[in-house]
Amino acid sequence: MTCLKIATRGSELALWQANYVASMLDCESELVVLSTRGDREKASLLSEIGGQGVFTKEIQSALLDGRADIAVHSAKDLPTIAVEGLVVAAFPERGDPRDVLVGHALGELQAGDIVATGSQRRQAQLKAMRPDLEFAPLRGNIATRLSLASHYGAVVVAYAALERLGRLDAVAQAFDVTELIPQVGQGALAVECRSDDEAVIARLKPIDDPHTRLAVEAERCLLAELGSGCSLPVGAYGSIDRLSGAVNLVGFIGSLDARISLRLSGSGVNPFELGSRLGRELLSGGGSEILSAFGQGGDHG
Repeated sequence: MTCLKIATRGSELALWQANYVASMLDCESELVVLSTRGDREKASLLSEIGGQGVFTKEIQSALLDGRADIAVHSAKDLPTIAVEGLVVAAFPERGDPRDVLVGHALGELQAGDIVATGSQRRQAQLKAMRPDLEFAPLRGNIATRLSLASHYGAVVVAYAALERLGRLDAVAQAFDVTELIPQVGQGALAVECRSDDEAVIARLKPIDDPHTRLAVEAERCLLAELGSGCSLPVGAYGSIDRLSGAVNLVGFIGSLDARISLRLSGSGVNPFELGSRLGRELLSGGGSEILSAFGQGGDHG
């Protein structure tokens, strides 16, 4: 294989991620930069243009038609329903999964201050911490979000995005994953290729981190059980017990007014069984009623 073609979105963060994966591969590579619907329709809420998948469909099409050999996605953008003919061949070692505030820390905000976020998951959990705050929708790349921080009390972004772009100086507060449960796959990358391309699958195997794969697969199975994509107030975070090898998983569903907040945790050696079981338990414990009350929103960046 003389040159590996890597499909990616054109944002600064996406290009960083694609180049990072390229740097780990023992071969020549070139980027195939594509525009997705989510990139083009920046003025619309993700719910209005399809929610999860709006940042991946065009990139996956490039794999299927041979324009690219692999695709690098933010794992939280990747739909839980697999595309026929494609496989996630590598989950590189995960970055920091936490959410952060830019602008002001939570304790510095005054009653009535506005926190900007396009994520219902983030809003539901922050509202539970500070019911006196107001919330406004937010979309755009990281540079746009940082530029808008001065217009609000705070904006919420992913720690990993700021770290990868060298902007940790902007962090006013980072939340522990037990305080604000992350989006499924947050901080992780997913490297996709054609399922019948054995040479590429072999090429990607060395960069597949087994602990990241186990944790993210458990999270994705929980999300698949809920059937909510990335667009409802749902979070999950998996971690690996280094002694036993078991997956520890916590899942969250909450209402935007913070009156209902469900958190369940479990552990197991099979990430697929664990994620599905915890998802079913969340649904039966009141999650179905919460989810049915919501329209779609976004959780990107």
